Amino acid sequence: MTGPANDGERISKPAHVRADANMENYDKVRDSFSWEAAESALDGLPGGHLNIAHEAIDRHVAAGHGEQIALRWIAKSGARTDYTYGELFRLTNRFANVLRDNGLERGDKVYALLGRVPELYIAALGTLKAGCVFCPLFSAFGPEPIHARMEIGGANALITSKRLYQRKVAGIRDRLPQLRCLFTTDDAKVAGTRHLQPLMDSASDIFETVPTDPEDTALLHFTSGTTGKPKGVVHVHQAVVAHHTTGRLALDLRAGDIYWCTADPGWVTGTSYGIIAPLTNRTTMIVDEAEFDINRWYDILFEEAVNVWYTAPTAIRMLMKAGAEALGGRTFPHLRFMASVGEPLNPEAVIWGNDTFGQPFHDNWWQTETGGIMIANYAAMDVKPGSMGKPLPGITAGIVKVADGKATELTAPMSMGELALRPGWPSMMRGYLHEQARYDKCFKDGWYLSGDLAMRDADGYFWFVGRADDLIKSAGHFVGPFEVESALMEHDAVAEVAVIGLPDEAAGQIVKAFVALKPGFEPGDDLRLNLMGHARKRLGPAVAPKDIAFRQNLPKTRSGKIMRRLLKARELGLPEGDISTLESDEA
Repeated sequence: MTGPANDGERISKPAHVRADANMENYDKVRDSFSWEAAESALDGLPGGHLNIAHEAIDRHVAAGHGEQIALRWIAKSGARTDYTYGELFRLTNRFANVLRDNGLERGDKVYALLGRVPELYIAALGTLKAGCVFCPLFSAFGPEPIHARMEIGGANALITSKRLYQRKVAGIRDRLPQLRCLFTTDDAKVAGTRHLQPLMDSASDIFETVPTDPEDTALLHFTSGTTGKPKGVVHVHQAVVAHHTTGRLALDLRAGDIYWCTADPGWVTGTSYGIIAPLTNRTTMIVDEAEFDINRWYDILFEEAVNVWYTAPTAIRMLMKAGAEALGGRTFPHLRFMASVGEPLNPEAVIWGNDTFGQPFHDNWWQTETGGIMIANYAAMDVKPGSMGKPLPGITAGIVKVADGKATELTAPMSMGELALRPGWPSMMRGYLHEQARYDKCFKDGWYLSGDLAMRDADGYFWFVGRADDLIKSAGHFVGPFEVESALMEHDAVAEVAVIGLPDEAAGQIVKAFVALKPGFEPGDDLRLNLMGHARKRLGPAVAPKDIAFRQNLPKTRSGKIMRRLLKARELGLPEGDISTLESDEA
């Protein structure tokens, strides 16, 4: 392996360090940090009980902040609707009573199949208030992925819209024997469904939040494996301690901030950092119903005076592709902190953020299984473009080698191994639903094994290499896809890139890159040779791709992650595995 892709010969380090950050001194906070002290920042409930919804809404209303705007919803039409903390308090109480009135009990599973509409946020928090388990579904899923997730989780109730019910649920309902209640946000006029609004109107807005135990299941998220059925990841109410703390330390959230997380609540980011963390930190959340649109996004940042913006590398690359002219002269004086999540952020995107917004995007790393941010670039810390940053206070991370049934930590700087964490943080998954053996395999010798390969430099920054099954061994050299992708992203013609390894009789594997071009560039042999020459100059002949293919689009999950394994399967004619999260593509 070569070193990190952001060497000093190529790009300079952004010097945008905030002296007024929530965490002014990383080392000092890390040395004194404890999760017990972090939990004391929350109210809790009598008798040692803890409920996410209480920490997100009820305690703020009790403290006199009921008139603050909690959620500003921007409809596709552009119309704005504000919901104060007091209004969310009453509406979530009503929803909890609707569940209770319809026979749903503590521990029952309530699923939501909705777009980014207010009813989704009300349902999530009302479900938690009622002591039930909330499970979001991405609204673009087809009937079979929906059925798989509801069957595995044992769905007892579903809230959806008339359109989504008729298109995606009606045909599978008979195969879901545990589904007792089905609510629609509009009048479906279909037997066996109930229109939610009249039920909400008649329900009481007084409800005593169920005093759940910290280890009671609160959230169920599904993540796709490379093969087979999706995994149901179990999270408990104790996770709110990590959501609140990471929101404050990693995203620099403060009470009264205008905060925009662009992730859909159908994914873990959209729940952990699109609902829970911003509300526990008493921010005003921006929720945009519409899909990605460059001008609309820049308008929201400008018109809503967003302070903290949390988005994804795919969106950042699309903004980069549009160029500076898309800004239309807009400036963003209120924007204090920008962060990225979902997949590693290429160094060029960090630098572009610095050039365009006067500050870098702060990458961070976590997984559905970790429930919250584990490693991050912080507001008061130098950003090394391309790095994931340093572990959150309270998190012990290491690079380990697993061999002969043992996990051994590698301490030499820039040793490549599996990124691992010491278990015990509040948002750590408590299991894969119905798959104890699969869960147990994630732990070895006191480490949680992430399945991601990484390196740690002499300054303690972590660098992503790739998924363990994405690593390429070519002619004796280990090649991380992210390193090659980042080098190609430097080229003016490249909008997106994905790299895989293909079998080769002589070298073992060869590196192949798939490239999507920016507007104004046409694929062809001359550009292919130019890109290959650029990569050889940056990476050397041993690491540079031996072949480059042009694609109009690269296959991605609906949350924006490029699916390298799908490219490889298609190249080799292998089974594609679980593609329930695949966004439509033309690869």
